[in-house]
Amino acid sequence: MIELKKLSKVFDTGKGALTAVDDVDLSIAAGEIFGIIGYSGAGKSTLIRLLNGLEKPSSGSVVINGQNITAIKGSELRKARQKVSMIFQHFNLLWSRTVKENIEFPLEIAGVPKNKRDARVLELVELVGLKGRENAYPSQLSGGQKQRVGIARALANEPEVLLCDEATSALDPQTTDSILELLVDINKRLGLTIVLITHEMHVIRKICHRVAVMEGGRVVELGDVLQVFQSPKAEITKRFVAQVTDTEDSQETIKNLRKLYPTGELVKLVFVGDQTEQPILTQLIRKYPVDVNIVQGNIAHTQRGAYGTLVLQMKGSAQEISEALAYLNAESVQTEVMSNG
Repeated sequence: MIELKKLSKVFDTGKGALTAVDDVDLSIAAGEIFGIIGYSGAGKSTLIRLLNGLEKPSSGSVVINGQNITAIKGSELRKARQKVSMIFQHFNLLWSRTVKENIEFPLEIAGVPKNKRDARVLELVELVGLKGRENAYPSQLSGGQKQRVGIARALANEPEVLLCDEATSALDPQTTDSILELLVDINKRLGLTIVLITHEMHVIRKICHRVAVMEGGRVVELGDVLQVFQSPKAEITKRFVAQVTDTEDSQETIKNLRKLYPTGELVKLVFVGDQTEQPILTQLIRKYPVDVNIVQGNIAHTQRGAYGTLVLQMKGSAQEISEALAYLNAESVQTEVMSNG
């Protein structure tokens, strides 16, 4: 569906060259929700502008549905852009227009007859959950409602790709979740390919199938979201995963337990997919004469399955603990000894 090949973008800042995107190769499947995560300056915003043709690459290509959009211009590029829509962090609505008028604006530009515009707007208002608010102005809407208008407007011309540029960064957590759930629903109903850029791992965890982690203009890690949560490789990826799986309280607890139980072991367990539903810990206690104290744990749900972490304080002989850990590893549970007695 989307192929980025050796894609680079270099800006002339007047003080020298700045490489915003550096030799990126990516393949995004049709109907996939694909996340791109990175901190400020990682190059993700430039990358998304290359995807919709707002920026021309310094080298490399962007191919969408077999069409190389980096090799076209003028009316041909404008036509291609109609198949790649975008929603923004700050909504970018027309404040003098109602909800209905904002949604139909791209249809007006495309020359769609009024009767067809009206029918399409009604359909989209229903889809994004704004029925009854058609005649409201943006100033009368909440942040979440404004973003729903932005999504409906982006869908007006029936695009094949929806780009989301930090689309939930200006929203509170509860509203963020409702918008993410709407995007998942749209993806399932319409089979729409969604490319989402963010600096929040919660967003990636909630809705994305796969993720690319960017740093310094390069993709430093790429994979299935559940796989990345289970085994993050790059240091920056580990920091992002920690946003969702670790808390300061749990780290403080671990530090305190190291002092309180110097002869025990602190062990972090990682459960993935069906493992989160199995009574593995119960079986461990029955099989091995070790004392187990649950320190901290949580389960995060991704589009590909659940991911759980559990920190245990284990007491017993070195051999007993070693055998217990071997059992967990045999059950495909990742273990990490976090303290030594």
